[in-house]
Amino acid sequence: MRTATKAPKTFSLDKKILAEIKLTKGKLSESERVNALLRLALGLERRAALSVEAAAVFAYSSNGRAERRAYQVAKLASWLRG
Repeated sequence: MRTATKAPKTFSLDKKILAEIKLTKGKLSESERVNALLRLALGLERRAALSVEAAAVFAYSSNGRAERRAYQVAKLASWLRG
């Protein structure tokens, strides 16, 4: 596990979610478990966004120019996300 720079933040979490975190944290601290879950969720969200972009690329007609333009737009959006 990488060393995280601590930045204290305050978030409100549902009591059921907190209970689930406590049950599933294993040897990790609750903070480490929450960070792992957030990383997973952000990765899933990123992949979903890429799927939407890919669908937009292939939704264009079979005209090669339109497909190239759609690809360029999707690639630019991907670069801007970092």
